[in-house]
Amino acid sequence: MLGSKKCEIVEWQPRGKVAFTKTFVQHYAFIMKTLKKSHESDTMSNRIVHISVQLFSNEELARQVTEECQLLDIMVTVLLYMMESCLIKSELQDEENSLHVVVNCGEALLKNNTYWPLVSDFINILSHQSVAKKFLEDHGLLVTWMNFVSFFQGMNLNKRELNEHVEFESQTYYAAFAAELEACAQPMWGLLSHCKVRETQEYTRNVVRYCLEALQDWFDAINFVDEPAPNQVTFHLPLHRYFAMFLSKAVKCQELDLDTILPDQEMLMKLMIHPLQIQASLSEIHSNMWVRNGLQIKGQAMTYVQSHFCNSMIDPDIYLLQVCASRLDPDYFISSVFERFKVVDLLTMASQHQNTVLDSEHERSMLEGALTFLVLLLSLRLHLGMTDDEILRAEMVAQLCMNDRTHSSLLDLIPENPNPKSGIIPGSLSFESVLSAVADFKAPVFEPGGSMQQGMYTPKAEVWDKEFDPVMVILRTVYRRDVQSAMDRYTAFLKQSGKFPGNPWPPYKKRTPLHPSYKGLVKLLHCKTLHIVLFTLLYKILMDHQNLSEHVLCMVLYLIELGLENSPERESDEEVESTGGQERCHDSWFPGSNLVSNMRHFINYVRVRVPETAPEVKKEPPASTSSDGLASSQSSRRKSLQRENSGTAQVFSLVAERRKKFQEIINRNTSEANQVVRPKASMKWSAPGATPQLTTAILEVKESMLSLLIKLHHKLSGKQNSYYPPWLDDVDVLIHPEIPRYSHGDGMTAVERILLKAAVQSRLNKRIIEEICRKVTPPVPPKKISSAEKKTLDKEERRQKARERQQKLLAEFASRQKSFMETAMDVESPDADTAMEIATSEQHVSEAIYDCVICGQSGPSTEDRPTGLVVLLQASSVLGQCRNSTEPKKLPTTEEEQIYPWDTCAALHDVRLTTLQRYFKDSSCLQAVSIGWEGGVYVQTCGHTLHIDCHKSYMESLRNDQVLQGFSVDKGEFTCPLCRQFANSVLPCYPGNNVERSLWQSHSNKCMRDLVQEVEDLQEQLGTFPVSISSETNLSKEMESVMKDIKSTTQKKYTDYSKSPGSPDNDFLFMYSVARTNLELELVHRGGNLCSGGASTAGKRSCLNQLFHVLAMHMRLYSIDSAYNPWRKLTQTMQDKNSELISEELPEVPVLYRDVSSLLLIQILTMPQPLHKEHFTCIVKVLFTLLYTQALAALSVKCSAEDRMAWKESGALKKNTCNGEKSWEVLLGHVVSELSKGKIYEERETEELTVVNPDSVECYLQQFCLPFLRITSLLQHHLFGGDLPSCQEDEEFTVLASCLGLLPSFQSSDEFTSASCLDWPVPAFDMISQWCSELASFADRHPDQVKALLIQEPKWDLPRLLQLPENYNTIFQYYHRKTCTVCTKVPKDPAVCLVCGTFVCLKGLCCKQQSYCECVLHSQNCGAGTGIFLLINASVIIIIRGHRFCLWGSVYLDAHGEEDRDLRRGKPLYICKERYKVLEQQWVSHTFDHINKRWGPHYNGL
Repeated sequence: MLGSKKCEIVEWQPRGKVAFTKTFVQHYAFIMKTLKKSHESDTMSNRIVHISVQLFSNEELARQVTEECQLLDIMVTVLLYMMESCLIKSELQDEENSLHVVVNCGEALLKNNTYWPLVSDFINILSHQSVAKKFLEDHGLLVTWMNFVSFFQGMNLNKRELNEHVEFESQTYYAAFAAELEACAQPMWGLLSHCKVRETQEYTRNVVRYCLEALQDWFDAINFVDEPAPNQVTFHLPLHRYFAMFLSKAVKCQELDLDTILPDQEMLMKLMIHPLQIQASLSEIHSNMWVRNGLQIKGQAMTYVQSHFCNSMIDPDIYLLQVCASRLDPDYFISSVFERFKVVDLLTMASQHQNTVLDSEHERSMLEGALTFLVLLLSLRLHLGMTDDEILRAEMVAQLCMNDRTHSSLLDLIPENPNPKSGIIPGSLSFESVLSAVADFKAPVFEPGGSMQQGMYTPKAEVWDKEFDPVMVILRTVYRRDVQSAMDRYTAFLKQSGKFPGNPWPPYKKRTPLHPSYKGLVKLLHCKTLHIVLFTLLYKILMDHQNLSEHVLCMVLYLIELGLENSPERESDEEVESTGGQERCHDSWFPGSNLVSNMRHFINYVRVRVPETAPEVKKEPPASTSSDGLASSQSSRRKSLQRENSGTAQVFSLVAERRKKFQEIINRNTSEANQVVRPKASMKWSAPGATPQLTTAILEVKESMLSLLIKLHHKLSGKQNSYYPPWLDDVDVLIHPEIPRYSHGDGMTAVERILLKAAVQSRLNKRIIEEICRKVTPPVPPKKISSAEKKTLDKEERRQKARERQQKLLAEFASRQKSFMETAMDVESPDADTAMEIATSEQHVSEAIYDCVICGQSGPSTEDRPTGLVVLLQASSVLGQCRNSTEPKKLPTTEEEQIYPWDTCAALHDVRLTTLQRYFKDSSCLQAVSIGWEGGVYVQTCGHTLHIDCHKSYMESLRNDQVLQGFSVDKGEFTCPLCRQFANSVLPCYPGNNVERSLWQSHSNKCMRDLVQEVEDLQEQLGTFPVSISSETNLSKEMESVMKDIKSTTQKKYTDYSKSPGSPDNDFLFMYSVARTNLELELVHRGGNLCSGGASTAGKRSCLNQLFHVLAMHMRLYSIDSAYNPWRKLTQTMQDKNSELISEELPEVPVLYRDVSSLLLIQILTMPQPLHKEHFTCIVKVLFTLLYTQALAALSVKCSAEDRMAWKESGALKKNTCNGEKSWEVLLGHVVSELSKGKIYEERETEELTVVNPDSVECYLQQFCLPFLRITSLLQHHLFGGDLPSCQEDEEFTVLASCLGLLPSFQSSDEFTSASCLDWPVPAFDMISQWCSELASFADRHPDQVKALLIQEPKWDLPRLLQLPENYNTIFQYYHRKTCTVCTKVPKDPAVCLVCGTFVCLKGLCCKQQSYCECVLHSQNCGAGTGIFLLINASVIIIIRGHRFCLWGSVYLDAHGEEDRDLRRGKPLYICKERYKVLEQQWVSHTFDHINKRWGPHYNGL
């Protein structure tokens, strides 16, 4: 019923709508009953709210129903009844006799937020002014509502576990915080939004009145007198918070006089207890005193201050405490604070004390907590006078100081007013304008480690300089480490801007002036109790007592500075003089309550209670004690406060003092209560809980706060007399005390600032400071000087020595690290060991030395104990994605833009091989091409080596390691033991050093013919491979096993191209293609050409040399039948064998159809290793002649018939000139005439070259030959060392040709022609005729295929990912509703491949094939195991690599440079080109495994 109605309501006639609404309201209670019973409460809630939101959002309708149907009464009553079903007795305070009931947070009703639809409706109708007005005027409703709120007062009570750790950590606190926020705070904010003007004062009075009544009832119900029960805390005091927030509103917006709505002092004393208890408990929790309650208690402490809760919880609590503090007696308030924080016993002048309520290890952090709380209480102005804009700015600065923030996290972290109609809406203009005022935007960058940065906002320099407010930071940090982070960033700013070099202290920040209603708060800073505490702590810090810290001193100084900044009025010096100096000091600790005058007051002797073991006991009291100072303090005529003169916390007798005050106030009537300042009655003192072995000692102090501060300055600086009053040199400082040099600095700066302020405020202080500085005072009282001073000096000396030691160690470590980086990170792989290390004359080969990163030993690789390189083998189809157009393909975003993969490199190579296999002999076809464009095996290394036996034991240990790894050890995967790079195999290093040492000598002078013969002979001696295969050495075993690894890296379909499965020709083809794949990929990584020169991009991290050895060893196992050895066809003119060819089924592939780079690798890898440079050059020269002929043939097919005739004739004329064999015109003429004999040129349509002039022909020929020259140069670089020369693009051909030894002498480029590189082993025309005749005979049989199979000029662009549209919405709109081509459904998680544009179902079971989901399947077909998918509904990219996957991140960011994963924020997203480039770079360079860290197995389920 509920679901179907929802859409129709809107279109009804108004009358019908009213009728329906009334019916709905009448059934409201019933609906809620159903909801409570429902098992599917979520679905049900949504349906109810869908209806009610349409009814109650209309103000007119809501008002009508409120008036006619008592909607408000119904709602509040239903809510009340709903909660009454899950009430339990409260255990707060008085467990036995408590009459208070609270909701049970463990009940389903609260745990599942079942009450949510009701509360939501209630908040909704309260947003209408007219309805809220009714609510606030209706006393009966307010009473009921406060009754409802009191059910949450004190819920989820925590009791501190003191013995055992709690067995079961309850998670009910989630429900408790949610309930208070939603059921209490949200309606409160709703009501507050209507109390903005003077006219609404009455509403506030009503709420405050009933709130106080409810509170009074609550105190009675829990039997609360004056002390909270120990070891209990509840974070939920919604009644207190209602009271506080309405007070704040009354003063801020309604101009109400605060005192007219505040209760009496007794009530205020009660009101402050529980919020103060929470503040003390926060400190206890952070001091690990609640550790036995488990993690959930920390969770509560964090939630209480967290951004979504803080302005409904901690802020009202602190404000309420500020109100109480401003109205109560300050001595009472201060003593309550220290008592709540359990540090009263610590506040003694004695060096030892006993704390009856706190373990000593918690004392320090609790004292820090108490002082920090006081600083917060006295500094915060959130409700005491700041405007909304100032608050927003302060909040923003605090968050930005902790860390740089993204725009969305800032929006989330700034506490907004939870009621949406309150005015401060995040994202409103004020937010943006404040943000631009305080922060600079840092555009998203990509860091080298691979972590992607989002667009961040960072504080402007002037914000650090003027606005950094540590107090606000402390208030808003959820994690304590954020405070440290803010200080570290502040330190860095000061160092960078040269404002302060050392470790600064938190800066002191001026506060917004207090609103007049809260002026009483300043009294806290000017009360004797606080001054005694500050004096005692300064003294203790100076004397190095235990359990004090820099933080304590920092907070003490902060409080003193706050006091000086807020002194009540400037004292007139005369009046002070008349009180007579120190004569009357024995009367009390301090004469008055003004901090300015108390700072100079000297305190001579203090009576302390100490354990008998304390050092103070030994001293004899001075003779004068009896008459002087405090000896008479035992006499009962002293006021109790003066009795605190005896110093210890116990003698403060704070408890007695407070109890008495409390009694007095209770006994008086309220009218008098306000006049109470300090009780006069005397009282015998007894130390509560004092243990008998305490004894009284009298301590000689003779210090004032000023003298203590000056001595602290000496102590902090480590120098005698380090403080010199600045005004003695420059009187101006007293007139303009705001000097920038005091605004940032450490403890000494703070002390200087305070002394300056004290001097500015009173002439007397100035004089006393000068006097103290004149007496050269040793920094500690003379009684202890020897030992204590020695201690501090020793300490300083020890520190200095330790520092020096540390520096030395660090320097040593740095140098070690440097040498480690040089040696370990780039192991000299043999190809880098060039001949420079060895005199050129020596022909012998030095052995390469390898370091094993596991056992740490160095040595050569031997046949018995081979060393190997740590490598990662991965199948790759990157090369296959090259296209022969420079225009990148776009991701289709309309039906018309489909991508057809027919123009990719892989597709064209595939077609070529299939065509060859149709017309020629299979074994010959498999040597005429290379495979590996798709599913080729790429080998990369981190450059580290290890003994292969060490590696095996390392793998064994990984196998036994139970730790969850991100890789699969069973598949041979591991991480390099040194650099932790991902790897999956070890490539054995061939013994000896394979760099030929004669490299730098001039080229040999043997003639070409001899070299050709030598090469042929070498190829015949197949058995002469240095590692004899027959004797199974460890090395050969390892080489075989790595070859198996290489084969199993890629899928069978990428290795098997032969017509007869398992043919050895297949293996032969696969092996040299692995070499080809790695060379081609290195070329791609260099940008497609070798213009940049230099060593291999990976530098010493190349493993091609070792790879060639492994491949060569295996290729030598396959003998090539000498009759078919291509070398002969290239270097000898054969007898005409045409007669035989007819008898065979299929001929061999004509030489002109063979891929020259493949022939090069076959020749090189079937030669005995190590190869001689001269033989290498010989092979290259021979192959170049073939390549050149192929270029001419391809060119001849391209030009028109007339051009062909012209070339033929001009070539014939020049044929007999001296250099005929080195002129392209002659050779081209010859090719044309030879090919004309067949039916090659007979086809009619030809794609013609536009202009056939000599320059364009030369250019065409060079471009045709370049790819071969590049591959060959790389090969030469890896086999023989030596850097590649760098050059301009237009001279690449000449530079590479001379580097390869094709150019006899380097000529000037203007007369250079590519043909001058030719060096024919036999007369050119005979050779060309022989090659062309093969084509001619093929043309007779298959004239249609001749041209198609001619190798065309290869112009591959670098591999690219698809181009993405600027705006993400374009992609989203097209794909998120698109149907899958396989299952024709709209996928739940649509994804698109960024390599080829295929649309797939992520995790879709519909498209599963043999347990593989579609994405995994596609990653195997499209990328040989690597897939890059854009998840349409999440805007993120996911990478699949083999059996693992990872979330890469997003390449679409919003206007603030942020990702929007899962499109949760719904912001417009735009392409980030830099990120996309990085993604493409990682794909092309095969570094996904190394850069992305968070991999997990996908179990084929993606």
